[in-house]
Amino acid sequence: MRYLDFKGERLPVIGMGTWHMGDDPNKRGGEIQALRYGLEHGSSLIDTAEMYGDGHSEKLVGAAIKPYTREKLFLISKFYPQNASIERMKQSLTASLNRLQTDYLDLYLLHWRGQVPLKETITGLRQLQQAGKIRHWGVSNFDTVDMLELFQETNGADVFANEDLYNLADRGVEYDLLPWQLKNKVPFIAYSPIAQGDSRGQQLTGNPVIQKIAKAHQITPLQLLLAWTIRQPQLIAIPQTSQWEHMQANLAAAEVTLTPAELVQIDAVFPAPTKKRPLAII
Repeated sequence: MRYLDFKGERLPVIGMGTWHMGDDPNKRGGEIQALRYGLEHGSSLIDTAEMYGDGHSEKLVGAAIKPYTREKLFLISKFYPQNASIERMKQSLTASLNRLQTDYLDLYLLHWRGQVPLKETITGLRQLQQAGKIRHWGVSNFDTVDMLELFQETNGADVFANEDLYNLADRGVEYDLLPWQLKNKVPFIAYSPIAQGDSRGQQLTGNPVIQKIAKAHQITPLQLLLAWTIRQPQLIAIPQTSQWEHMQANLAAAEVTLTPAELVQIDAVFPAPTKKRPLAII
């Protein structure tokens, strides 16, 4: 596994997403096995949210991490925008911690922007930080204009990370958001880094260029998509899988380095943005 120094934290370039996990009791054993495989093979970062399955995902994560030393894990969860006020945030965090069976989060994210002013949300997050309930705070589904507004708020520049959609089919953030975050030292967490297993009709894995380059590296097209995403500096990808075999394949993608020539070939069929695009969200 390859690691990055994220604001003093040593974190894997490939973490584990848990969207759509924990809903089906028949899949619970396999999902726990997949998460534990990741933990045992260097992927210490798990991302979840109160929204995922109305808390079922957090409960699943809580069960999966039980045998492990808490201090060696990096747990991320997110709260709804309607829970971004000081009091409701405290209630949301307490519920998330109970479901996760832990005393604190390593990173707590505002899931997306709502009606609560950023100033109040930052105040609430700092209070939770000072109380030892969270170690870091951040945001999700923020575009460049949102990050600029955040930085104008008192203590807004203390944001640990921004988590957004990013994959080969959704490259809009490359135009200005990714460069801005790199310049301002705000790490980027990429969700759906392989376009939900290329299940969104974008036909990435069937592309002849993708297949040719994957074959040259003796990897699958999905592994190539993940390797492409994590080529960016100061970026962590959080693919989701419910099977340990897929987890094994995901983690192996961390060892793949694409050549400049290969990146040019990929750009030719899936071009980088040449103008500002609306922030992609799923």
